[in-house]
Amino acid sequence: MRISKNIFPLITSAENLFAAWEVFKSGKRSRRDVVEFEQNVEQHLFQLQRDLRDKAYRHGPYRGFWIHDPKRRRIHKATVRDRVLHHAVFSVLNPVFEPAFIPASFSCRIGKGTHKGVGAVSEMLRTESRNGTKMCWALKCDIRKFFDSVDHSVLLGILERRVRDDDASWLLREIVGSYSTAEGKGIPIGNLTSQMFANIYMNEFDQFVKRILRVKKYARYTDDFVVVSSDRTYLEKLLPPIRDFLADKLKLELHPQKVTIRKYRQGADFLGYVVLPHHTALRTRTKKRMFRKMRERAALYQNGAISKAAFEGVLHSYLGVLSHADAHELTERFRNQFWINKHDL
Repeated sequence: MRISKNIFPLITSAENLFAAWEVFKSGKRSRRDVVEFEQNVEQHLFQLQRDLRDKAYRHGPYRGFWIHDPKRRRIHKATVRDRVLHHAVFSVLNPVFEPAFIPASFSCRIGKGTHKGVGAVSEMLRTESRNGTKMCWALKCDIRKFFDSVDHSVLLGILERRVRDDDASWLLREIVGSYSTAEGKGIPIGNLTSQMFANIYMNEFDQFVKRILRVKKYARYTDDFVVVSSDRTYLEKLLPPIRDFLADKLKLELHPQKVTIRKYRQGADFLGYVVLPHHTALRTRTKKRMFRKMRERAALYQNGAISKAAFEGVLHSYLGVLSHADAHELTERFRNQFWINKHDL
């Protein structure tokens, strides 16, 4: 296991803080809080550096708001100063942990992502079923209220096994402790550090699944995971040790309504797609959400509330989602409805 020492100076260096600012501000320069920060960016960053080195830094408050994508979620947004620091921490800390992550972990990693995850599940099912000629099943699970349930003590313990730097540990405790849903619980959806912490936390589970349970066909994206097998009983027998490990080691539990074992021909539901023997379809809820959100964006554009570029950006994003499914008719319907009035764009 790789141990990292003396990483606090790397995090707090002027070079790293300014590089973090450059990454952070990309695509955000029209936002008022970012504009205000940028007006005195050197002063802000050097003050942040001094506060960190003097241990005077305190993480600021969050602003909470709701989104519906697809389900209702509470997002917590930190101040610009804190978010720049999150990028600075991520740039140094993520390379420490990334080499330990398994290839089948697809969330928030370079070269991975939603579509690679769905593709991996499709390939596992195709291989296990011998191109659909043999019966196989997919065990699909997700973790109940994952971000709200991450245990601070467990997370810090995992971090400090790799990071042997008292100053860096102080900073990590400050960031982790800046938010809670209950005493010693929870990380905020919306922080870059939360995405990294989620992968670090769930890597413990990945290692258990691969090294102890020796599961061959497994894929995970944040708190959703799939196991594929031609033996349904094998999948059923995996559930007790999985539940025990999550509860005992990570203080997590499976969502009781979201544990399923389905035949390949019934479709494996993963990350908004349904993987079937001869095609991949979009989940019905995903389709409905896409059309609803595009109708909302079209109304905003027509009222002058968003720009042509913003409207077309969302449209192309959803066409990209459709391109990863066998959805020619749906794509054409989507284009016809929203490429609309292309002469008006």
